[in-house]
Amino acid sequence: MKTLTFSNGDKMHAIGLGTWKATGGDVKQAVKDALRAGYRHIDTAAAYGNEDTIGEALSEIFAEGEIFREDVFITSKLWNDSHAEGQVRPALEETLKKLKLDYLDLYLIHWPVAFRHGVDFPKKPEDYLSPEEAPIIDTWKQMKKAKNDGLAKHIGVSNFSEKKLKSLVSKATIKPEMNQVELHPLLQQEALLDYCKSENILITAYSPLGSGDRSDSMKGEDEPNMMDIDTLKEIAKERSAIVPQILIAWHNHRGCAAIPKSTTKDHIIANFKAADVLLTDSNMKKIAALDRHYRYITGTFFEEPSKGYKNIYDE
Repeated sequence: MKTLTFSNGDKMHAIGLGTWKATGGDVKQAVKDALRAGYRHIDTAAAYGNEDTIGEALSEIFAEGEIFREDVFITSKLWNDSHAEGQVRPALEETLKKLKLDYLDLYLIHWPVAFRHGVDFPKKPEDYLSPEEAPIIDTWKQMKKAKNDGLAKHIGVSNFSEKKLKSLVSKATIKPEMNQVELHPLLQQEALLDYCKSENILITAYSPLGSGDRSDSMKGEDEPNMMDIDTLKEIAKERSAIVPQILIAWHNHRGCAAIPKSTTKDHIIANFKAADVLLTDSNMKKIAALDRHYRYITGTFFEEPSKGYKNIYDE
């Protein structure tokens, strides 16, 4: 299994289990199936509403005595309603309580957007805190304090553009260690990757398979299905693999982690086996030609120009 290495030498598996949209018994079993299949990287978030169930799965697995807490890299994320002063630590402590853990391996600012405390999803402009009311650098200082206090070994961000990263790096005393963003062959984001590599910021790809199971309200009209792209199907046939494995392997060949979500045991195992898929330079060039800067997660659901949130990704 390829790994990503943090500046202090800590390593994270380049293939993890994503859990967005997975809840209840399904996610509990998925986490157990994944860990038993060899996964050592689990990704969740407060907003997913599944931390308590994942905590049960982890606790039960650790109690079996074959896989230990220190073996598993666990990521969660700060929701948008806990950016203001004094709110990060309580949010992280609540996450740890639900996950039944003493620390996280990685804690991320989920979005560069702030809500008033207690707002799950904004319905009106008053539900937001503007960037002036809740500056990201102030949220970041709280993240740093949580790291210094041992609640998270590493801290980072998610859904941050190059512009937003540069702004944060210019003001922060420590850089984000990770940026988790949407990445796949239709959205390759070479400039963002180049910048992150230049600053030693690691990258994790979410929705690496296209997030086809998200709600219809989040889907675009006639959006592309990566499972049906002829180039990917041809490469999969050539490499004796399946398209999801090609997609995951592509990320690993680029030096990025990927967190495909599944609650089906066979798919979970197949995704993990993407670690053994080797892509040639020719394969990589063919995939590079697929880029069309297509986003499945548009970010428009958080746009509120009157509160300073327009064009979330700065494009």
